[in-house]
Amino acid sequence: MATEARGIIAILEPAAGPTLTAEVLGVARRLGNDFSEPVTAVVLGGPQVGTGPLWELGADKVIRVVHPLLELFNLDAAVNALEALLRRENPNVVLMAHTFQGRALGPALAFRLQTGVATDCVDLRTDAHQDRSVVLTRSILGGNFRAEIVIETRPQVVTLRPKAFSPAEPEAGRTGTEEEFTPELDPARIRQEVRRRVQEAPTEGVRLEDARIVVAGGRGLGGPENWYLIEELAKALGAAVGASRAVTDAGWVPTSLQVGLTGKTISPDLYIAVGISGAVQHMAGVSSAKTIVAINKDPDATIFKYARFGVVGDAKQILPALIREVKKALGKE
Repeated sequence: MATEARGIIAILEPAAGPTLTAEVLGVARRLGNDFSEPVTAVVLGGPQVGTGPLWELGADKVIRVVHPLLELFNLDAAVNALEALLRRENPNVVLMAHTFQGRALGPALAFRLQTGVATDCVDLRTDAHQDRSVVLTRSILGGNFRAEIVIETRPQVVTLRPKAFSPAEPEAGRTGTEEEFTPELDPARIRQEVRRRVQEAPTEGVRLEDARIVVAGGRGLGGPENWYLIEELAKALGAAVGASRAVTDAGWVPTSLQVGLTGKTISPDLYIAVGISGAVQHMAGVSSAKTIVAINKDPDATIFKYARFGVVGDAKQILPALIREVKKALGKE
């Protein structure tokens, strides 16, 4: 794309929730201010969210990409539509959340546009010595290290880890412009066919991805008959429940609770890991947790290298006492 690339485009995913929308627009507005460039919010599939809130969260313009093939998310159709839009707009930076959708869309768009992409970024900053480039931070090697990346080509395509960035604060009364973009899509060139969208049944309590506190269990609990201890502690704390892959593979709990490289990536304020060894694959899913508390009977467990606080002992003895104290402290007895 041409060197005069200008503007910040935020590709939004309203179905993922308003908080994630505010996080992506918060980063977009910050970059727009730093580079003195306009911010454009792009929504696939029509009026899934009102324009006013997007303006108030920092968008100068809202573009709705409308086509019958985009009523349900279709990667082939989305890539073709957005490629055409991005070539027209010629932006400096393209942002999106690192969700199931963003993980597929970001690299595919970068390939089509023959540019660079940085995925699952946990921080970023602008550098006056870089030509309107963004210095992007990624967590690597299971969260043990962080790498800084600069994309020299344009646009700079970036996916942002959910909950790693502060959401934008709405500015009441702020307005902008709006338009519809109808791409020319040839159904014969769309290899995928999306017939329906199936959503996971809602769970009781806090969603794992949104939780400020997560209590997760592993094989160190001894067996599925002890899983109730994890659920009781989570309930007492108002927390979500997570699990290691070993536990989900063993059938103790649904795979929807799995945290880690092949499960969900979360960023809670507090992560309590009970009977979890701390394998790299698991820790990759919690590397952005602000505080990790580990409970494990093995004093040499890897999890203690990541934990701010650690308790060595049998979880079956520790958790009942901890649950009692939590209930007492929070007045839930």
